[in-house]
This record gives sequence, structure tokens and C-alpha cells, in this order.
Amino acid sequence: MAKKAAFLFVSSAQLAQLRPRALDSTTCVALRDPPSLEHSSCSQCFLPGRVPAGSPLVQLVESSRYRLCTLNKGLLTPARGLTQGSQNPEKQNVFHILEVRDKLREIVGASTNWRDHVKAMEERKLLQSFLAKSQEGLPPRRMKDSYIEVLLPLGSQPELREKYLTVQNTVRFGRILEDLDSLGVLVCYMHTRIHSAKMSPLSIVTALVDKIDLCKKNLSPEQDIKFSGHVSWVGKTSMEVKMRMFQLHGNEFCPVLDATFVMVARDSENKGPAFVNPLIPESPEEEELFRQGELNKGRRVAFSSTSLLKMAPSAEERTTIHEMFLSTLDPKTISFRSRILPPNAMWMENSKLKSLEICHPQERNIFNRIFGGFLMRKAYELGWATACNFGGSRPFVVAVDDIMFQKPVEVGSLLFLSSQVCFTQGNYIQVRVHSEVASLQNKEHTTTNVFHFTFMSEKEVPLVCPRTYGESMLYLDGQRHFNSMSVPVNLRKDFLVEP
Repeated sequence: MAKKAAFLFVSSAQLAQLRPRALDSTTCVALRDPPSLEHSSCSQCFLPGRVPAGSPLVQLVESSRYRLCTLNKGLLTPARGLTQGSQNPEKQNVFHILEVRDKLREIVGASTNWRDHVKAMEERKLLQSFLAKSQEGLPPRRMKDSYIEVLLPLGSQPELREKYLTVQNTVRFGRILEDLDSLGVLVCYMHTRIHSAKMSPLSIVTALVDKIDLCKKNLSPEQDIKFSGHVSWVGKTSMEVKMRMFQLHGNEFCPVLDATFVMVARDSENKGPAFVNPLIPESPEEEELFRQGELNKGRRVAFSSTSLLKMAPSAEERTTIHEMFLSTLDPKTISFRSRILPPNAMWMENSKLKSLEICHPQERNIFNRIFGGFLMRKAYELGWATACNFGGSRPFVVAVDDIMFQKPVEVGSLLFLSSQVCFTQGNYIQVRVHSEVASLQNKEHTTTNVFHFTFMSEKEVPLVCPRTYGESMLYLDGQRHFNSMSVPVNLRKDFLVEP
């Protein structure tokens, strides 16, 4: 655990006389008139142990509601988190983005070296005895028990910014997907933690990305970002996690993104389901969140039961496909075989892009499978390239939904990604990315994920036309996902969210 930084309060006059090189490597300097010694640590600074000697002074300006920590840019957080009333920084779960993966490794006892991963997983077998026999044997939790905040200081840490930067000086959304995946897992471990045990007996993994909606805010690499999340609904072995992302604009954090993930708990060997703590709503707002979680579960079941892989299209959908088919017939011939493209249209088969990834140990998660966030990033970037190639201009992501993690991807697998445009409307592009793995031993291909992304182009895009019955089903499935988008269709044109 990193050493906590000393917290030195000085006045404006004293600040000018201080020399940074005279400070300890874990010392932060806070500006206050008059000087005070009310605190003994810089937990509110979010840079514990990361302030190098000789760097510009870290200043903390406290107002009635906010605390501002900065090296160069502002890093702003509310003085109180959603853990209502707690003024003690030690009781607030606030993490630096670089601490999240380390915290997860600590919770499950994961190895930091690939050569030690077998030994680490063998040690986890000893945790089986800590698993509950039923949910009734677990203490209930509150929503605020799992609430955490994660700081991504792009503005105040230039060396971190490089990882998130695009050539257009915007933020890579694929990296944000990775962070959301890690945050969702950590939130669930906060909900299920056993205070008497050093390691958790649970293996918590992402089952589904239910929905990610982006708000009308630019993502600038020059301003700090904050994530927050908590468990909003609990079943027997599954948990719904609500996450939000904010970016600093002026003197306040403005909402950028809302995300809903579904996580599942498995035993310590990741072989079977495990029970999780029940959730007790404490206010009308929390009761509404919990009720919405129940509705989301019902919606997912209904959506799955009406899948085009199980049921025929509706009468309205059949009419849509037939009209599209008729629009592609050559009027010069009386034949169903002669097909031509309507004006400003493209055959669906010509919108495809493919890629191959070798799954190296570097991309493994804490359970030594390939990290789900990595899979989402690679799928998103291929989907973005597909939309860019199809629309002829830079697309901006609007929504992500219904990413089902059907099978884990093992280290050493060959990951095949196939992306294509399956639906368009106006300047919107619906992209579907299919991922499958091939084992090096038997060369069998197995589907692991299907990703759905909604993009917005700067200009109107061509109509995508299915040519076969299978492509027609892809078109209808894309239309369903597009229509389920909760953001209004008259969307904003100031997005700067790119790969």
C-alpha cells in the first residue's frame, strides 16, 4: 500500500517562500488563508505517493462544496460523495485510475507475473469454504456500501494523457470502455466484500453491457475525468451496476456518460455460480433504481425471447424487408434475379471489415482470461473504422448496448473480429461486430461476443441494403437496437468521442 502523503497547509505568503525540492516525495502543499492543520493526510488530493520531489506544488483550494487539487489543471471532486454525510476521507472509496487494477489483484490474490498465475489460481481453491451456501446467509448491503469514485486526471498528469489521446486531440472511447469494465468489477467487490477475509472467494466477471449512453459533452484530453458507480440491483448470483462519467468544465464536473453493466459472481475457481449479498434500498430514489433494475431484467428476457434467431419477424418488419427488396429490382426486367442498388445506397456485404488479434498474456484479466475491456476496445475500434469507411467522414459514438459475454477468451487464442454496417438512418450508422476465437489445438471457431454500436456521422450516410435473407435479419436486428437507443434521434453535433 502506498504511503500516505503529508498534508502541509500554508498561507499565500508562505507558499511563495517554499521550495519544491525541499519537500519530501510524498508531501502535498495546500493553500489556505489563514494556515491550518485540520487534516493529517492528503486523501482529498487523490495523488498519494505520486507527487515527485521537484514537481510543481500541489495546491488544494477548499470552498464550501468543492476541493480543488491541481498540478497544472483542475482536479475537482465533491467534498461529499454519495456516501451521505461521511466527512472522513478514509471512509470514502476514492481511487486513482492506476490503482483500480492493483486493487482488484489485491482482492482476488492475482499474480502480477504470468509465470506465477498457476500457483495463484491454486491458492484460490482454498477460498471455497468462505462461499455462502445460500443468499440468506449473507448480510444485506446498501447502495452506498458499494459506491466508489475513480479519478482519471488527464489534465493534471500529461504522462497519463498519452494513453487516451487520439491524433485529433480527443479522448479514445475504447480506453474509456476498458476503465468502465474494471470499475464495474471493483464496485461489485465493494458490495460483496468480507471484512474479516483478506481475499474475496468470489470470481466476479462481466456478463453483459446492457447500455451505455453518451450525453451532450465534449471529451477533452486537457480536463480531468471522474467515474462513479454503485450496485443498483441484485439477484441471487448477479448484480446490476450503474456507472456515470463526468468531465471537469470550469469549476464543476459535468455528466458525460451513463452506463449499466450486469456482473455475475462465480466460485473461487470460476467454475460455477456463487451467491451475492442482497441489496436494501434506503430511499425513494434507491427504490426507483432497484425497480428499474427489475424492469431491465424483464426487458432483457423479453428481448431475448423475441430474437430473430428464435422467432420470425413481425408483420411490420416483413413489410419493411419486402419493400427494400422491391426497391432493388431492376425496372427494365421482370425478374426477381436482377438486382440493382437504389440511389445513394450500398450493399451490406460491401461494408465489412475484419481483424485478427493474438491474445497475449499482457491482455489477461485478474482470472487469467483475456480482459473484457480489451475485447470491447478492439471491437469498438474496428466498428468505428467500419462506420468511418462507410460514411466517408469521422463518426462519433452515440450509444453502446447489449454486449453479451457468451464465452471467456483464453490466453493464447486467435481472436477474429468481423464488423459490418447493418442499419442506417439519416446520419446514423448501426454497426455490429462479431467476435470468435479459434483454438490453436483443434482450430474450431467459437463465438464469444456480439457487439452493437450506434454512431453518428457528420453528414447523411448511404442506405445500407441487404441482399440475402440472412442480411435482412441483420438489418432488422440493427433496426431494433437503433430504436432501443434512449437518446433522442435529433442528436447533438458536438461529440468528440473517438477511438
